[in-house]
Amino acid sequence: MADAPGPQGPEQAACIATGERLLTLPRQLSGMLCDYLEGQQDRSKPTVKLATPDELAAAFAERGTPVSLGRGCAAPRADGGASDELQEPTDEAHLISSCEAVLEYSVRTSHPHFMNQLYGRVDSSSVAGEWMSTVLNTNSHTFEVAPVNTLLEDAVLRKMATIVGGGFAEAHDGLLVPGGSIANLYAMHLARAAADPDQVRLGANRPGAPRLCCFTTDESHYSYLKAARLIGVGGDNLRLVPCDAQSRMDPAALDAAIVAAKAEGFTPFFCGVTAGTTVFGVFDPFGAVADVCAKHGVWCHVDAAWGGAIMLSAKHRAAYMGGVEKVDSIAWNPHKTMGAALQCSALLTRRVGFLTQVNATRAAYLFQPDKENTELDVGDKTIQCGRKTDAIKLWLQWKALGDEGLRARMDHCMDIAAYWTERMMAAAPEAGEGAWVMAHEPSYINVNFWYVPPSMRPFDIATATQEQRDRLHAVAPAIKAEMQRTGGALVGFQSLRGLPNFFRLVLPNAWSVTYEDVNHILRTFDAAGKAM
Repeated sequence: MADAPGPQGPEQAACIATGERLLTLPRQLSGMLCDYLEGQQDRSKPTVKLATPDELAAAFAERGTPVSLGRGCAAPRADGGASDELQEPTDEAHLISSCEAVLEYSVRTSHPHFMNQLYGRVDSSSVAGEWMSTVLNTNSHTFEVAPVNTLLEDAVLRKMATIVGGGFAEAHDGLLVPGGSIANLYAMHLARAAADPDQVRLGANRPGAPRLCCFTTDESHYSYLKAARLIGVGGDNLRLVPCDAQSRMDPAALDAAIVAAKAEGFTPFFCGVTAGTTVFGVFDPFGAVADVCAKHGVWCHVDAAWGGAIMLSAKHRAAYMGGVEKVDSIAWNPHKTMGAALQCSALLTRRVGFLTQVNATRAAYLFQPDKENTELDVGDKTIQCGRKTDAIKLWLQWKALGDEGLRARMDHCMDIAAYWTERMMAAAPEAGEGAWVMAHEPSYINVNFWYVPPSMRPFDIATATQEQRDRLHAVAPAIKAEMQRTGGALVGFQSLRGLPNFFRLVLPNAWSVTYEDVNHILRTFDAAGKAM
């Protein structure tokens, strides 16, 4: 007996028609987006078309697509009172125009002169993978709904574990996660469960529960502090270990801090070290720190969100990442220096099965033990339910470039950073003696420096008066504001350790940055600063 067709009212027909009409929008946008990607190399275009919030709102309004989701069409409320504005459907021409505005006024993060954050130019093959992931629109929690991504995620994690080496290459577990902060949270969460297994069932406030404390340095990422708060350890119980003269964690100081904590009745459970600190680009001595942690039964985790990509370089790996294979877990963000499309981060651990042991709830509506391929389901070992299929873009990029392509890009980033420092030390270009002063010894692809205007030279931070420090403190914000206004290079600045504001130049995904780009940006700094 055939099913009788159901009635189709005018509202249902309108919904279907609107959905079908909007299916043409991606097709119209695809060419525009490809042109935008191709134009990222165009140095004649600004890194940003600077606009105030009011100017941005006006630009969208002029295109017939106001930012606010309301067009003045009011509908009565059920109680008969006044209604909020409703957003009416917008025609495709205006939608396309609004998309043009999004591209026009957004920061061009793939521009060769964007050196402002710990990410930059996105690889086009990774973009293609991101588009596929979005079009598939599935959830990476079970093999049933994400069979291909499940296999690809296993492949990229296996590849990354092999690169880390040691015990990670022999056996590993892991996940792709939203970012380095979440990866660090996962690591501390696992470490707490290892130190206090009963906490998972009984909670931390039970009688006799251990008083936990953890360790890092004041150079580490703020996510360690957030993680300590989130898992209930408490921010005050994240203890800061002194650093050596190079801003690296001092293993002897860590050992003393752990001994002291035990004497106070605490249970040390986690130590977070860093491969490429956010500001100075410093790498902690992983092997020595891991040895101290192993001695005391403390979980050792490396935040390599920024610096992990140096492991791709045979030329530089040993100098920066020696001993990393000894640690218990590692965070690594391909969306930073490798150029994978945001978001793409990984957590790896040598403790196979521990993610599932700590996190699994065995929700019956998802993880049925009697369905096919259930052993391949990964969702139960996460702290999420919804999880994007990020593996596709990283797998596609790795296939497209190969190990050698990724290595060459990393080595070029290092070469550009070295050249930048070399040119500044040579007072290039024509800036004059004393124009550039290093705020910290260069490390990795981080270069921290002051530009000193002619009227303030010579400047010596060790002997500078407070008045001189105050004057220099105002220089970086003024230069950056001028460069933003003109659409020039975007380079971040900050103050740290009581130092006057200094520029923090970073070079992620700098395969498209040339030596002439370096000279051009230095000239731009000099032109903006000489007037001060």
